[in-house]
Amino acid sequence: MTAFGGFMSLLFLGMLVLAVVALVMAAMARDDAYRAADKQNKMFWMIMLGVTVAVNLLVPILFLQIAGLIATIVFFVDVRPALKQVSGGGGRRGGSSSDGPYGPYNGGR
Repeated sequence: MTAFGGFMSLLFLGMLVLAVVALVMAAMARDDAYRAADKQNKMFWMIMLGVTVAVNLLVPILFLQIAGLIATIVFFVDVRPALKQVSGGGGRRGGSSSDGPYGPYNGGR
């Protein structure tokens, strides 16, 4: 195997892993969160990402793989943050890792 062939194999594996992760995240989100975020419905994203995984596994045609990669990137960049925002899973906003439920922990001082 040439260096280019090894690089392409790694690239295709990375595309597959991203698509699988996106598919799992899409499946874990609630259906009503998609409507609240004003995005396509859950079934649309499950089909889109499922086809992307299938194409990466079964039909290694570069054009189709790139189209699936674009769909995966759109999910990660646009849909997932909107779903997290409407689901209340936006992460920590400010504060530090030592903040407790009633404010910052000051070590008993």
